[in-house]
Amino acid sequence: MKQDKKENSSAPAPFAQTYFHGTKADLKAGDLIEAGNNSNYGARKNARYIFLTATLDAAIWGAELALGDGRERIYLVEPTGAIENDPDLTDKKFPGNPTMSYRSIHPFKVVGEVTGWQGHPAEQVQAMKDHLEQLKAQGISSLNDSM
Repeated sequence: MKQDKKENSSAPAPFAQTYFHGTKADLKAGDLIEAGNNSNYGARKNARYIFLTATLDAAIWGAELALGDGRERIYLVEPTGAIENDPDLTDKKFPGNPTMSYRSIHPFKVVGEVTGWQGHPAEQVQAMKDHLEQLKAQGISSLNDSM
């Protein structure tokens, strides 16, 4: 006996790839993170791009290095458009993008928050901040400059 295959219109849809975004902004599920707002870093100019990563460690760095007085937060986000490698963390610095860091001009939708994560030791964070200040003093700026 031959059985007919029926389309199952109620079949579950696959999950969208979820990434991390580290910041000090207070956001909620459903909020959009968009380019054009003041950057979390540097001179705090209007950001041309927004950033996300597929690794929790890179998101932790994002939260720890973000400017501002807010609590360090890490959000789970879904991109709403194309993403590309972040040239500040790829190209010659880290060929192959081992940090799995990306940028986009398209918004990210906040789908949740990661809680209970462990930050880097305070001396390691300070060393990174000092290094970034040295680069700034040398006139080395981001490839992700503002709008």
